[in-house]
Amino acid sequence: MTYDAIVVGSGPNGLAAAIVLAQAGLSVLVREANATIGGGIRSAELTLPGFQHDICSAVHPMAVPSPFFCSLPLKAHGLEWIESPVPAVHPLDGAPPAVLDRSIDATATCLDPDGAAYRRLMEPLVRDWDRLIPEILGPILHFPSKPIPLARFGLRGLWPAATFSKVAFRGDRARALFSGLAAHSIVALEKLATSSFALVMAITGHAGGWPIPRGGSQQIAEALASYFRSLGGTIETDAPVRAIKDLPKSRAILLDLTPRQIVQVAATRLSESYKRALSRFTYGPGAFKIDWALAGPIPWARPECARAATVHLGGSEAEIRRSERAVWKGQHAEKPFVLLVQSSLFDSTRAPTGRHTGWAYCHVPNGSTKDMTEAIEAQVERFAPGFRDLILARHTKTTIQLEQSDANLVGGDVGGGANNFLQLVMRPTISFDPYRIPVDGLYICSASTPPGGGVHGMCGYHAARSALKNTFGRTGPTGP
Repeated sequence: MTYDAIVVGSGPNGLAAAIVLAQAGLSVLVREANATIGGGIRSAELTLPGFQHDICSAVHPMAVPSPFFCSLPLKAHGLEWIESPVPAVHPLDGAPPAVLDRSIDATATCLDPDGAAYRRLMEPLVRDWDRLIPEILGPILHFPSKPIPLARFGLRGLWPAATFSKVAFRGDRARALFSGLAAHSIVALEKLATSSFALVMAITGHAGGWPIPRGGSQQIAEALASYFRSLGGTIETDAPVRAIKDLPKSRAILLDLTPRQIVQVAATRLSESYKRALSRFTYGPGAFKIDWALAGPIPWARPECARAATVHLGGSEAEIRRSERAVWKGQHAEKPFVLLVQSSLFDSTRAPTGRHTGWAYCHVPNGSTKDMTEAIEAQVERFAPGFRDLILARHTKTTIQLEQSDANLVGGDVGGGANNFLQLVMRPTISFDPYRIPVDGLYICSASTPPGGGVHGMCGYHAARSALKNTFGRTGPTGP
């Protein structure tokens, strides 16, 4: 059978690309190597029966404001978002925690003596968010339709987070909160543009929250797939693609793969110069991940920690900075910055009645095989004494095991590539159309293209628009 287009990979970007092409009336096939669709948004019973865990991503700040996802009838296809009372909490030693509240004023109140500074920083950015989000999630090289809000964001976001937190804030609480948000970049906080991650995470917390999907992240994939099938699309699972020459005949092929896999599957089609360009692509640090089946809710020393699905465990700004710098240098932090998610507090479908789940990971060097269980659980116990007594079962994954579960997680890199400044501007290569491979009908639609990692589907959306223009001679959707 022949198709107009084939998408390799069924992560959020692959499914987004497939939907855009199917909306244009094209016949589209999605091929997925694993038995389950979703890539980084899969869920499974990893520990004990009845305990539903997210295999990779769990909380999705960029999914709800995604211009493309907003344009789709995903609720009608079974997707339901859940918001915890506050987006995130950052506990501190011997002091009240820093709380990222939906309200800027409430957040500012807990950040004394930096409440006024935080309010001045965030109010214009949150006010501009609806105008900023299409710019931030657009292709890097584009003429901004809202240059003033983008400039206001960029002038702050370009700062290294380690520097910005000291210039903008005087107190430990605000600096710790900002540094924890910046650590989502998985980059040493002394690097350029790490402040942009902190700002985006804070803005999303105020403007829309950090939601979790009822039933697990798999439900995002299932809703996207359901809508895609309603457009006439076809999905094949357990269908690995080892070489694009083995695919059915089509006019366009879109690869939801990182550069390393692209070189492997398209080796005979790529020029040597393009292979060399892809070989220079840099992968970031990896992740060591733990899932827990728990006998009860995590016993936080501070009750505020039970109000958020996401808890940042890193202590002070200096401790977070040391942790992320060590990992960037290829070392393992003694006290790693830990991102913890407690979905079952707000979604009863995740565990049997009275039981709970826990999800956590820390950053480690790419390709690390070190077991970080003790270090992560020590960080949890530090802020929740008695936590270990609640563990019924645990499931761990090293960076290598993460890659084995999803080939796009190269060396455990969950972001599709390092978020250093150059790759924030140009990824995977220097190109005016980074989605288009210099081979007729071949495109990249993964997080290795702008705007990068996160569950938002915009990499796939932009890649599909490039394919519609360059292969099918269509303008495609003017914008979601």
